[in-house]
Amino acid sequence: MTLHVRNSLTGEREAFEPRDPESVLLYYCGLTTSDPAHLGHARGWVHVDVMHRWLEHLGYDVRHVENFTDVNEKIVARVGEGGDSEEEVARSYIAEILGNMRSLNLLRAEVYPRVSEHVPEIIDLVERLVDRGYAYESNGSVYFDVTSFEGYGKLSNQDIEAIESQGDPDERAEKRHPADFALWKAGRPDPEEIADHQHEGAAPAEEAVETAQTWESPWSEGRPGWHIECSAMSMTHLDETIDIHVGGQDLVFPHHENEIAQSEAATGQTFARYWLHVRLLDAPDEEKMSSSLGNFESVSEAIERYGPNVVRTFLLSTAYHSAATYNSETVAEAAERYDRLERGYDRAVEAVDSIDARTKIEDGDLRAAVTETREAFEAAMNDDFNTRRALAALSELVGAVNTHLEGDEYDYRGLRRAVETFEEFGTGVLGLQFEETTPGEATVAEDLVELVLEIREREREAGNYERADELRDDLEALGVEVQDTDEGPTYRLE
Repeated sequence: MTLHVRNSLTGEREAFEPRDPESVLLYYCGLTTSDPAHLGHARGWVHVDVMHRWLEHLGYDVRHVENFTDVNEKIVARVGEGGDSEEEVARSYIAEILGNMRSLNLLRAEVYPRVSEHVPEIIDLVERLVDRGYAYESNGSVYFDVTSFEGYGKLSNQDIEAIESQGDPDERAEKRHPADFALWKAGRPDPEEIADHQHEGAAPAEEAVETAQTWESPWSEGRPGWHIECSAMSMTHLDETIDIHVGGQDLVFPHHENEIAQSEAATGQTFARYWLHVRLLDAPDEEKMSSSLGNFESVSEAIERYGPNVVRTFLLSTAYHSAATYNSETVAEAAERYDRLERGYDRAVEAVDSIDARTKIEDGDLRAAVTETREAFEAAMNDDFNTRRALAALSELVGAVNTHLEGDEYDYRGLRRAVETFEEFGTGVLGLQFEETTPGEATVAEDLVELVLEIREREREAGNYERADELRDDLEALGVEVQDTDEGPTYRLE
């Protein structure tokens, strides 16, 4: 079956055909490094990671580039909180983000370019736009003339005359058209603009802006505009035309619209053949999860609370283009879903390696279930990377394995194929890391946990509640989640 994707540029579901039949050029708009990454950011990461994995599974050589924006007024606003300069603040958040990425078992991108490393390429691109008549200088800044580019608004389906002014108020007097956007900004950010983004404990805005990075250019000493950076980094590390451009839904306008205009104006070529947009993650109050709103759970916090496998399962339980809400119920459902998959995998591994797995036993139902799972999983992933349906397919295989293991003797070949399917699709494509335990290891761990819980119950009955709480804390520190119920304590091994 051919991979089909929903192309935001055309609004159509289209067969995916890369320019090169053997490779895929994929660019993902990364983070502005001014705050800890939250689960909304991780939703994009994990879905792009699975896209990368599935494309490789289909046999493509995937060149995946994901940028870090390390030059931005929001970063300057954090001076005094996360570092003594814009550069230090960005470095501290990039280090944390890279740690989050590794914890979530993301495949590494080919490169993670930073804006500060690519100012020469950005200046070259701006010069090309000025020379071709698509951009103009004004008071040391350079703006893209949206009226000069036929087709401006084709991604977001907006009329130029209906678009509100882009940029801060100081830019408006310098621009020919309200919708023109900055490619190069003269000088440093305005302290008043920085103050709007600052938190308690930040350095005074006047001092913070003095740490903002600037570079010499043909027009002024200044800084790149936000939109031009992605075009420059994408062209530097991929090509003038790429196959897939992915980003958050909130970036359709103005960021991605402006990327298309400046890139295609500079090269005369299609910038990206397929545009895929990840829906935002809603917080419990049904607002988008956002650093600016402060209604987020950081990736670090979520991994510590639930573990990377549950976080990945939660994020993949909804297709990338569908609405998703983060709350206790949806996370609990994801935890249950992952536990079911892991238990099914563990049981299949233990059974296929046991003395009861026989050469001449054949379970037609199990073998048919493996085939059906593989077909359903592949159909789901080829249908615009539908991870929700892919997870459901693997869950069906768990049921078939559990039914098969009700017997006394096992179908070795059927179980081996089931294990391979869990590993190929669950681990290789969805990026889940099933615990590989030797036979009996899980049982011993469970016996020890139950013994500690028995001791804890005796302590509680004796009125030694402080000691009982200490035992619970010790278990949770070891990755054992304990819940007290009316029927007694229950636990889950993370």
